[in-house]
Amino acid sequence: MPITNDGPGGAPVTLYLLHALGASADSFARLRTELAGRVHVEGIDLPGFGSAADAADTSIEATLEHVIGVLAAHRGGRWMLGGHSMGGKIAALVAARTMRGEAGLFGLSGMVLMAPSPPRPEPMDEERRALMLSWVAEGGLSDDDAQTFLDQNTARPLDPDAHALALADLRRTSPAAWRAWLETGSRVDAIDEVGRLDLPVLVLAGTDDADLGAHAQPGLLADVYPRARFHPLAETGHLIPLERAPEASTAIARFVEDEVLVGPVVPDDWAQLIAGDRVDDRVRGTLGRRAVPDDRGYAPQVLDVAQLTLLREIADLAVPQDGPSIDLAGRVDAQLARGEGDGWRNATLPPDVEAYRAGLDTLAPLWPTDPAARADLLRRAMEGEGDATGPLDHQQLAAWLEDARVDLVRQWLAHPASMARTGYDGFATGGTRPLRGFVQLTIGRREDWEPAGVGGTVDEQQHTTGEAVSA
Repeated sequence: MPITNDGPGGAPVTLYLLHALGASADSFARLRTELAGRVHVEGIDLPGFGSAADAADTSIEATLEHVIGVLAAHRGGRWMLGGHSMGGKIAALVAARTMRGEAGLFGLSGMVLMAPSPPRPEPMDEERRALMLSWVAEGGLSDDDAQTFLDQNTARPLDPDAHALALADLRRTSPAAWRAWLETGSRVDAIDEVGRLDLPVLVLAGTDDADLGAHAQPGLLADVYPRARFHPLAETGHLIPLERAPEASTAIARFVEDEVLVGPVVPDDWAQLIAGDRVDDRVRGTLGRRAVPDDRGYAPQVLDVAQLTLLREIADLAVPQDGPSIDLAGRVDAQLARGEGDGWRNATLPPDVEAYRAGLDTLAPLWPTDPAARADLLRRAMEGEGDATGPLDHQQLAAWLEDARVDLVRQWLAHPASMARTGYDGFATGGTRPLRGFVQLTIGRREDWEPAGVGGTVDEQQHTTGEAVSA
């Protein structure tokens, strides 16, 4: 039977947002209202701002620890992270540690950035920096200085409610946190620590934003976020959540639907296991990267478009999936591009990349349009029947299809949702910490730390996980 990837009943994904300099979690209230029922928005007050204005340590490292601590309370298997301006740089650092497995978090599936400060030093006019620092030389921002800041960062005056909120946030901002960002945080070059974050990313930026606007963001971020979707907002300055909440919400909802809610969801208890201290950081990072939604616009790196399309159709027959599916063929193409394999090949076949191209080119002229006919042709080719006349003869084609099926199944089994589906939790044995292992290796016995459904009888396991793939 097809493999079923069960999700959490249509519950909206949670988007955690980190605010800008001088703002607070309250700045995202309008986004929360606009996105209700589609995306659950949770703002996080950073040390020195909003409800955390009295924090003693407002350094970047303290801020990262604070954010990671808040995120650690998340219990679901899929979530998103985002940031506005200053919060964008913090979000990048948290995401990088998450994807490396170092943060003790699992399930990051995408990012939303609004006029973000980049991981590299933020472009800022030094006279403006000096002016902003002068505003806190003798204490907190005055009403006049706060108003000047708003005038400098908006394309047009805010409506009364947004203006009052922004002014209140600026006035309660810790002078120490204000200085720490302008003097140190904005100047930090974290590009090496962040590296490349290969996950879905939406970047919103205003056309009237001086330094971090729509014209600047691709040059600042394209090398950091290879899957970034850049969305300009016309007649918009820097304060996007207050200036353009409806337009920003529409773009976010569309992005989440198109690029985040893709593929299977790891069940909550499995996500908690992976995030916990039984799993080595490197293993957690590997599983986290495997769980990232596939790129629907994936451009093949080794195969051409026609070959990848055919491999996807073969995958649908060899490893059928119900519900949100994994792009197994795209993942095999990426595997080939990285030069990875299982360490052996049939002696009658050329190296893997050549074998894939030759095998697909041999099948392509014979490939029917009717699904039933495709299944019959694939079965006969797997058994070495037929008269292949392409680059591979019928025996070589059968040998290549055996290798290809193994690769496709391996890609399915490597996904954390598939490990949950099949009840495999052998990764949860520690590593950098003392080896924790299993106490009992007995059929029908489940240890108390294992997720529900693990350790039943064979019949119970089949009822819980479904039948094996028909490959």
